[in-house]
Amino acid sequence: MLYWIYEWWRAAFESEVAANKEGLAHALSFLNLLQYITFRGAVACLMAFGLSIAVGPRVIRRLISLKVGQPIRTAEEVHKLAELHGGKVGTPTMGGVLILGSVLISTLVCARPLNPFVAVCACSMGALGLLGFVDDYTKVKLKSSDGVSARQKLFWQLVVAVVASSFLYFKTEISGFGATPEMAERLGYQPGYLLGGEPMKFSQVSFPLFKGPIIDLGFLIIPFYAAIIIGCSNAVNLTDGLDGLATGCTITVSLAYAALAYLAGHHFMANDYLTIPYNRFVGELSVFLLALAGAGFGFLWFNCHPAKVFMGDTGSLAIGGALGTAALCVKQELLLVIIGGVFVMEALSVMLQVGSFKLRRKRIFAMAPIHHHFELRGWHESQVIIRFWILSIMLALAGIALLKIV
Repeated sequence: MLYWIYEWWRAAFESEVAANKEGLAHALSFLNLLQYITFRGAVACLMAFGLSIAVGPRVIRRLISLKVGQPIRTAEEVHKLAELHGGKVGTPTMGGVLILGSVLISTLVCARPLNPFVAVCACSMGALGLLGFVDDYTKVKLKSSDGVSARQKLFWQLVVAVVASSFLYFKTEISGFGATPEMAERLGYQPGYLLGGEPMKFSQVSFPLFKGPIIDLGFLIIPFYAAIIIGCSNAVNLTDGLDGLATGCTITVSLAYAALAYLAGHHFMANDYLTIPYNRFVGELSVFLLALAGAGFGFLWFNCHPAKVFMGDTGSLAIGGALGTAALCVKQELLLVIIGGVFVMEALSVMLQVGSFKLRRKRIFAMAPIHHHFELRGWHESQVIIRFWILSIMLALAGIALLKIV
């Protein structure tokens, strides 16, 4: 919306200049700010934060009135952890609707919603948020920690991930697949991504330590990228086990990828200075990611220890899907392992725990995901949360620092 206001103002301003007169457009010259991604991104962040703070209490009261309290696993299931988390019984879940609403409204107002990168991330977030909502509602309805079956959940995650990956692969102005220089010149854009000044296909995978693509997966890029979206969605879901833990890590990862998207959308910074994949359209994605960070800050206001509301699968599946899709759009999918290192660590701890128990009948950790391991080893919940936040910040900075090593 803001960018359309800018376009209206620019057309009016140019008309006044051509007519050699000064009118309303000259008086509204401050609207020139609306063309800048940095300005609209800042507004999106503040708007999402403001919406979360303003609407949050009403959403929480509504969730309480609907009796959508978070089901807590019994002592038979989790033993000592049930004692540590006993006070969380009845805390409303499904708070992810607050994040989803704040992000999507702020994006619609501040970003260019028809930008393909913004659209695919917003749609992935919305679709996975709907899946998470159904899962949360099922848990509340059955008053059990078991919601939608793992098989059904994985199936719908796969559907969303394949659709998003296919969209990115086949849309010519994004991927450059099949786009000739003549076609690009006629349509007025660079042929897909550029890396070091050379055209780059969306099917090619890169990493900041290498000045050229590492490998071209061709059509296999679709299942590869679908796996990243699903993995990131489930990793954030696993991280969401302590008050504010997933929310704080979401903020750092969102801010890091907002910076990457902004850099990747500017030719000089991407191609001439950093030698990272460049696409003229991807800079707009930083507005969406800053809105996500702002919504995260707003939700953290209520989700910090002791939490008044949990995001539930409604928020965690949606956030993970949005971050995973954003990493693909920026063409820094492998860097997600570092920047989103806390999410990766949480997911790996579960995989290692399950694998070890099935193969050796022994557990590696006191409990998985790993944040519960540290709780059972004597760390207070607040210690675990803050230390994981610190780790997330350091990993995000390390990921950004890799951009200029070579």
